[in-house]
Amino acid sequence: MKYRFRAAKSFRSALSKLPESQKKSAKEAFKIFRQDPFSPRLRPHKIHRLSAAYGKTIYSVCIEGDLRAVFYVEGDTVWSVDIGSHAIYRA
Repeated sequence: MKYRFRAAKSFRSALSKLPESQKKSAKEAFKIFRQDPFSPRLRPHKIHRLSAAYGKTIYSVCIEGDLRAVFYVEGDTVWSVDIGSHAIYRA
């Protein structure tokens, strides 16, 4: 499936606050993400607590160490909603 990609303000804000080294890692990971958000290299997985809280399936991908990006799919659009440590999983 060909996806369109959008980033919520919350994602852009969180990304801007990351240290430069993590921004660089995120940029590299998003090259893969834009080809296939469910690429095994990113270890995508469902976040059940957030999915239940928001009433839609929320996924996370691993960028590096404890750095994760959270997104959901709506039709053919992938919405990136947050980026940060595991703390972003709290609803």
